[in-house]
Amino acid sequence: MGEKKVNQGAQSAGTKAKEDAAPVLDADDGVTWKYAVEKIRRIQQANSTPNPSNPGYARQKQNGKLWVRERLAALLDDGSFVEIGSLTGKPTIDEQTGALKEFLPANMVIGWGKVSGRKVFVTADDFSALAVQHRVPIIRLLDGSSGGGSVATYLSAGATYIPPLAGLGQSMTAMTTVPVVSALLGPVVGLASAKAVTSHFSVMVKGLSQLFAAGPPVVKQATYEDLSKEALGGWEIHGRNGTVDNVTSSELEAFQQIRTFLSFLPSSVHALPPVTIPSDPADRRAEELISIIPRRRARTYDIRKLIRLIVDVDARSGEDETQDSFFEIGATWGRSVVTGLARLQGIPVGVLSSDCTVGGGALDALGSQKAARFVNLCDHFGIPLLNLVDQPGFAIGSAAERMATIRHGVAIMSALYHATIPIFTVIIRRSFGVAGGALSDPGDGLNNRVAWPSADGGSLPLEGGIEAAYKRQLDSAPTAAAREKMMKELLAKFESVRDPIRTANVFGIEEIIDPRDTRPIACEVRRVSS
Repeated sequence: MGEKKVNQGAQSAGTKAKEDAAPVLDADDGVTWKYAVEKIRRIQQANSTPNPSNPGYARQKQNGKLWVRERLAALLDDGSFVEIGSLTGKPTIDEQTGALKEFLPANMVIGWGKVSGRKVFVTADDFSALAVQHRVPIIRLLDGSSGGGSVATYLSAGATYIPPLAGLGQSMTAMTTVPVVSALLGPVVGLASAKAVTSHFSVMVKGLSQLFAAGPPVVKQATYEDLSKEALGGWEIHGRNGTVDNVTSSELEAFQQIRTFLSFLPSSVHALPPVTIPSDPADRRAEELISIIPRRRARTYDIRKLIRLIVDVDARSGEDETQDSFFEIGATWGRSVVTGLARLQGIPVGVLSSDCTVGGGALDALGSQKAARFVNLCDHFGIPLLNLVDQPGFAIGSAAERMATIRHGVAIMSALYHATIPIFTVIIRRSFGVAGGALSDPGDGLNNRVAWPSADGGSLPLEGGIEAAYKRQLDSAPTAAAREKMMKELLAKFESVRDPIRTANVFGIEEIIDPRDTRPIACEVRRVSS
């Protein structure tokens, strides 16, 4: 394990023991170990008791942050935290009485606890190897540089050095075996920023968290940009570019998201995802699904509502749709794609779809990165995928080309084709172009696939395809009105062949189902594949 350093600015507040709170120790009886045990207890009590006069504690509270032990209490099951290194710090002992006058704790708190009854390791970088050995998740609470260097050490060491990346290699190894989660709870700088994103799930708090490779003073010297921490690396930056998965309004909400995320994942790749006792019947048929996709193809709909009509409803919340089992990941970035975890008959599933209200749902660069990351997460931990397809194709135009959309698009195609988990695909509306084809047939014919009566597919959307295929004929029209009339006539000719029943007639789609049967069929497919 790495050394736990002592620092006046540590999150753990230094505690000054008052005489009335810490009476003089009884004399050592010279026979038992009672005297030593009592000394240990005094230090542990001092270590875990806040001292409002400590500058680090005061600064933490002035910035609206929870104290580190308040964070642990909010994150973990009641009374489950067992600290490792509870005596680490700088004690000041009264030489005359032997009483503990003051104790300055180490600058981080590490140990293990439980989340929903399952064991986890909290903090840290130093516990990656131990977490892998015990096959339990790691939760990092990041606030600061987390082992990053300072030029001030050059003088004290008398030399410069090749930067050591304390614990980062172990973190990389841990990612292959156990769930790794990062909570950004303040400025996360340098090495800590690398550790923050070396995770399967990360969350930051609006107005409280920032992330950057180097802070404002270094940036100003290097690039002449005079930026605040928030402008340089606040949630508006990293909550929208995909560096961090989720954004919350408070630390408590961040901890709840961590607990929810971990509730879907196994403790390691050697275990199965946790199953809950279902209260939502597998044969529930939501009537709203029959009309949720508009008949007019240009109209939008609420994909999140559609998802919630299919997945399990949380038994504790009854019919309150805001409390169902769907937990969205990445809502603030790559917004043309929707990803999240949910349950079908108590069994965890990943949900992948697109949002037609954002860029028409077209697969852009960020959406592709988000989808690929999510599919890889599900595949790594053995979580089957519910794939709801409404994909008009890759984003096009000069902006899309500048963002290397096709390069990132191939990443999601690769993730889907290489996935070993069961994928149940439902084509709910559009399936066009390379992106539509990849998402609609992710297993190259090896996975279960059905379509809704609203399904519509092809190499190109019909309207744009006609423009391309009949360009010369359309351009020969004498007037704009004549061109428009010709376009309508061509569209009418093609309208009958775009009926998905015609596609099913030639076995272009294996089956078309009543949208209301989606949940029962998905539950059965998930049960058979589990």
